[in-house]
Amino acid sequence: MNYFNYHNDQLLAEDVPLSDLAACYGTPLYVYSARTLRRHFRVLSEAFAGTDSLICFAMKALSNLSILKLFSDLGAGFDIVSSGELMRCLKAGADPGKIVFSGVGKTDEELEAALMARILMINVESRPELHRVSAVAQRLKVQAPVSLRVNPDLDPGTHPHISTGHRDSKFGIPLSQVHEYYAEARTLKNLDLAGLSTHIGSQITETAPFAEAGVKVAKIVQELRATGVALKYLDLGGGLGIPYQEQPPSPVQYAAAILGPLRDIGLKIILEPGRVLVGNAGVFLTKVLYVKETDVKRFVVIDGAMNDLIRPVLYEAYHEIVPVVPRVSGERVTADVVGPVCESGDFFARERDLPALQAGDLLAVMSAGAYGFVMASNYNSRLRPAEILVNGAEVHVIRDRDTFEDVVRNEHIVTLKGGADA
Repeated sequence: MNYFNYHNDQLLAEDVPLSDLAACYGTPLYVYSARTLRRHFRVLSEAFAGTDSLICFAMKALSNLSILKLFSDLGAGFDIVSSGELMRCLKAGADPGKIVFSGVGKTDEELEAALMARILMINVESRPELHRVSAVAQRLKVQAPVSLRVNPDLDPGTHPHISTGHRDSKFGIPLSQVHEYYAEARTLKNLDLAGLSTHIGSQITETAPFAEAGVKVAKIVQELRATGVALKYLDLGGGLGIPYQEQPPSPVQYAAAILGPLRDIGLKIILEPGRVLVGNAGVFLTKVLYVKETDVKRFVVIDGAMNDLIRPVLYEAYHEIVPVVPRVSGERVTADVVGPVCESGDFFARERDLPALQAGDLLAVMSAGAYGFVMASNYNSRLRPAEILVNGAEVHVIRDRDTFEDVVRNEHIVTLKGGADA
């Protein structure tokens, strides 16, 4: 559920017409609903009520400082994958004791920053990383709380680019080596073996993969206890999908699938939801520039582009596209929705059934809150959009639109002596 709804033939973000936002702030534009963000966090929290659990927002999905503060104020922790994300969390006022650091390629500098900030846990993904964390912790004279991420070797049934739990993925350690890793970790200095972690993928629309992963990690925890490894945390990652076209499980069904094999595990359960919290809380607002017709196809050319929202070309992702102000004629056409970037892959929809649009019409690309602005770039020297947060009738600019000066700020013009043949 979200709070983008039609009222008096206008699409609103909570109490604010999107057409008003376009008139005031221009397009393309990202618009988020605070009420939706709060509701999604509350519904997921309630699904795990009665369990010892911590929701750590996977901030790679949407990392604006105001969004992080909103979740922090609700009691959330954060799942980070870089020192930049750590800095964002701390700047937004997050509790470092609720931060989990994931990812396969952490540098010495990133590990130092995480340990000095006293975060909750570092999810370790390889033997070299295990030794690296130990060495950094010894140099800093601190104990490093670590969790080993196990690859459960299962197919979550999602797009290959966002599937992380299969055997040939770069993520995690093989099931067959878990005990070997923990035994080796116990011999290393300055490590606190705090937990076990797993993550099977993103945009998962069935409960079975979560239940299967739960069974596998429950067995590992029991075996580790038998060898004297006393863990405190079980990090189950995220991955619950949202309804782009699919009908994924509800948070209650998701919780039931996870907790079935783990309800009596005796560890604090850490969850890393990203998309499910923010995906449907944001829309990408764009304007029709031209309607181009050839002898074989109709193109709706908009001012948004792949550099603003890359999911359609990167993941073959479907996003519903709706008019901000519906046309009364009711005429429908089949068209491709494309952007102005000089790439054939610059599209938002192909062969989509749409209203008969005209230049100047505003469109809302729905479910754009996750992996939207965070993956935007300045390709073609385009200016990244502004980000707007709506809270009831209040409108807040939480990121200004880029200026040309922003785009070239870190570049330097040099004058070279001599020519190419000098």
